[in-house]
Amino acid sequence: MDLKRIIDVATGRKKADLVLKGASVLNVFTEQLEHKDVAICDGYIAGLGRYDGIDKIDLSGKIIVPGFMDGHMHLESTLLTPAEFERASLPHGTTAVMADPHEIANVAGTQGIDYIMQLCEKLDMHIYFNLPSCVPAAPLEESGETLEAEDLKPYYEKDNVLGLAEVMNSVGVTEGDEKLLRKISDAKSFDKIIDGHAPFLGGKDLNAYVASGVRSDHECTNAHEAIEKIAVGQWIMIREGTAAKNLNALLPICKPPYCYRAMFCTDDRHPEDIVREGHIDAIIRKAVDKRINPAHAIRMCTLNTAEYFGLRGYGAVAPGYHADIVVLSDFIDFTVEQVYIGGRLVAKDGAVFNDNTIPLPENEKILHSFHMREVTPEKLHLGEIKERQRVIGLKKRELLTDEIIIQPTDHGRENNGIDIERDILKAAVFERHHNTGHVGIGFITGYGLKRGAIATSVAHDSHNLIAVGCSDEDIAAAAEAVRKMDGGFAVVENGEVIETLPLPIAGLMSPLTIEETNIRLQRLKEAAKRLGVSDDIDPFMTLGFVSLPVIPILRLNGKGLINVTKQEIVEATF
Repeated sequence: MDLKRIIDVATGRKKADLVLKGASVLNVFTEQLEHKDVAICDGYIAGLGRYDGIDKIDLSGKIIVPGFMDGHMHLESTLLTPAEFERASLPHGTTAVMADPHEIANVAGTQGIDYIMQLCEKLDMHIYFNLPSCVPAAPLEESGETLEAEDLKPYYEKDNVLGLAEVMNSVGVTEGDEKLLRKISDAKSFDKIIDGHAPFLGGKDLNAYVASGVRSDHECTNAHEAIEKIAVGQWIMIREGTAAKNLNALLPICKPPYCYRAMFCTDDRHPEDIVREGHIDAIIRKAVDKRINPAHAIRMCTLNTAEYFGLRGYGAVAPGYHADIVVLSDFIDFTVEQVYIGGRLVAKDGAVFNDNTIPLPENEKILHSFHMREVTPEKLHLGEIKERQRVIGLKKRELLTDEIIIQPTDHGRENNGIDIERDILKAAVFERHHNTGHVGIGFITGYGLKRGAIATSVAHDSHNLIAVGCSDEDIAAAAEAVRKMDGGFAVVENGEVIETLPLPIAGLMSPLTIEETNIRLQRLKEAAKRLGVSDDIDPFMTLGFVSLPVIPILRLNGKGLINVTKQEIVEATF
């Protein structure tokens, strides 16, 4: 920044590089619209008022707001390379994201972190990182790698690393797990932020969690929980992703006084939703449609996010702030018409100006990440079915599950536990990182599948291979299709693979464009729906969370069925 020049432009003694004229500017400090020019110099906002510039753009009738920020997300969960994610979301006004690379880190450790950071180096969008705190996510996980405090510590020296990402092992914090506390202590010693992930945590355990230094949570599913956490000093991230949609339940905290301690995030969002609805702009649009003040909604993905993460000079259209700017059509449709980063126009009318795609770097660990034997139906046979069957109960539009105990029918016993009429399906998780041969087998309800099987290697957070289906033969066929692709999605009917999406980058991401990825993903989801998957279930995102043993109540991984609350295996099956 040329300080003297910016001062000269701000005072009007010199012309600005660029002046945006005629629009109404949202002041996120006063929450008022102000009819003023925006003068930009050296990538910064020099002043608001009446200005002259070398270049001038007439934005009469438009609204200028700060660039949108996603408070917590996983680039890997978009299924896209970072360059394709930028191409998809930048035209929707997202100028910065706070990415947690724990998906690829669970597969490939520090090599995974380095790889995804390398893919982000040339992007226009600000990609900030919070280091994975839980690789693996919990002691009962079977991840590809394990990251200790000493593995993470060198990354805090990087300018694009803001802190420690979602501390999912809240039990480990409250019980004083030394390895986990060392990670938290390191983040604090570098004065970095520490994000949380603690569904239902309250009372003295919440006090302990917050006292350790954890400053946020994105797992609240009701306003009462969110307000309790705000009351003890936490910031709440309101998540509206593909599988988990919490905005409606958390609308009460989108209003004062709580909205000043709240942010928006996507966490996990598929290409389909980005193409159809948008990114952070879609959350703003939904919030305003629910009668949330537009100024509050925009503040929750601009100034609040910047202040929480310590990004000084971001999150406002004000003198001395970075000129990351979004031009909106109005406060009704919220159509993003132009996007500026550092005062440079980077997207207009739904398209980016720069193609920042780079060739995928060669990396054996990343691009050939499957190490497991062929999947056969024999691996799925359980033998005699118990008199009392423990079943994972899926919840609509939530990541939480129930633990359901049922008595199998004669039909269920004859079909090795599967009872399609009662929506009791078999699920299996195959360890794929170390060729252990571990296979965890259980049952789920609420998925809706009537025939065939579905498999995915996007299985949070260790990303082993998970499949669900109506017969052992179809489950094995779907899982084997994913194994042969070195990762991806597959839908099978009568032993035949009918749709696939290869995800060869760590078994998580596609090298295809967002358009190509979305077309194939749509075909997969349409096939899943034809086979009976419930309309209110995302067949792949929902299935991918069945194996995550940090969200209550019942989960399945390669070790068996896990009671998350107790952190114990309740049925070992390998």
